[in-house]
Amino acid sequence: MWLQRGIFSGSLIFFLFSSLPAFAGDVLTEVLREKGVISKEDWDRIEADRKKKAAGYGEKKKSKDVPAIPFWSKKGFGFATEDGNWRTSMQWRFQGRFTYPERADEEGTASFSDNSEATFELRRVRMKIGGHGYKPWIKYYFEIDLQTTSDSGESAGSTRVLDWRIDLAKYKSFTIRVGQWKINYNRERVDSSGRQQFVERSIVTRVFTIDRQVGVMLNGRLFPGKLYDVRYFVGVFTGSGRGEANDDDNMMYMARLQWNMFGRDLKFSQSDLKYHKQPTASLAFGGYTNIGKCTRWSSSGCGSLGVGAPTSLGATFTSDATAADSQFRVDGMVEEFAMKWRGVSIQHEFHWKQIKDAGAGVGLNGFTGTAPVMPSKTNLMGSYSQVGYFPHYLVPIIPKSLEMAFRYAFVDPNVSAGDDTLREFTGALNWFFAGHRNKITVDVSHFTLDVPTGPALTEQRVRLQWDVSF
Repeated sequence: MWLQRGIFSGSLIFFLFSSLPAFAGDVLTEVLREKGVISKEDWDRIEADRKKKAAGYGEKKKSKDVPAIPFWSKKGFGFATEDGNWRTSMQWRFQGRFTYPERADEEGTASFSDNSEATFELRRVRMKIGGHGYKPWIKYYFEIDLQTTSDSGESAGSTRVLDWRIDLAKYKSFTIRVGQWKINYNRERVDSSGRQQFVERSIVTRVFTIDRQVGVMLNGRLFPGKLYDVRYFVGVFTGSGRGEANDDDNMMYMARLQWNMFGRDLKFSQSDLKYHKQPTASLAFGGYTNIGKCTRWSSSGCGSLGVGAPTSLGATFTSDATAADSQFRVDGMVEEFAMKWRGVSIQHEFHWKQIKDAGAGVGLNGFTGTAPVMPSKTNLMGSYSQVGYFPHYLVPIIPKSLEMAFRYAFVDPNVSAGDDTLREFTGALNWFFAGHRNKITVDVSHFTLDVPTGPALTEQRVRLQWDVSF
């Protein structure tokens, strides 16, 4: 019996020692040895086992294989390492939309007289993947579009890579971005289509945005929190739009300067969902210049203005598919204001754009002076202003999730010509289930188009959309 007890006691002591951390084992060993509870042989076995395990822990700690921890955030599901150097998140998003009697914005006389359409469609179906690698300041992002309708709503779309970019953002005052993305030229275009107050952007976007380009950009924020708090953006791009190689050796150059007048930065997102207790606003100016085949840009890439059926444009430009290399020189400028305060959100842009056409077959010579020509010149102007408000903050009985918004926009496609201005009046209601990540939007638009003879053409449109990200 005493032998069995001795064996049991020795085993128990060995187990306890093997389970204790090193510093605890050392103290307890000395105490037990002094009292004669364990022999020298027992102590040698315990110490050898402890050292063996300690060596194993050290090897594991030095291993390069760090386990990733799953997580969920507003940016979707993902994985991240404990050391914080690696992180990836993935998000899915779709927009289900009903429109009547037009899918796209009115663009010219033909669109005011075509047949009515009542349409259900998946306007956008997208997958977004982003995060950082090696270091938290080496960030990456790409977005794939699986949409079933094109930007204009006129034809079936196809799977395409919209964004791919890398940010070296170790310093907030100096960040380098390379890749393809919506260039930070004007706020309405940079605002995600999933973070808008209306079902879609205004009529201004089609004519004046420079959209997605491939290139490199420097940007940063200077003097944060000060009265002269500013953001700057300076970039060089191919000028050929999304997914297209440059058609010549000319580049697009863009610059934007944004003043955060209250010392607080305003994110590229519409609606005052966070209820800014203090006024947060920005005033920005931007400009760009480009020589190439394009007279407009969109998510589909390089495009043309004024081609095809009669439109509101005062000039008809050659299609980018048949234009000569470097046929067009396009210059643009924008003035922009945005503000959020106590449930109110205001956003405004004024655009100017000039298109110089050297003529088909002339191309590059028209702008280098090797064969001097007098290119035709067209000036365009456009603007939009919109305001949104959560009426709950004025009348508490109204649900907090409801937002009301109104927008006015116009496009003058040829300043030198008269009676060709297109106007948009749109009212909207938003119901937020989980912010912009889950919302329903309904908007109603009234369009007018001035024509040389007779009364202005008019058209109305109703849209209902469910936008979900998960």
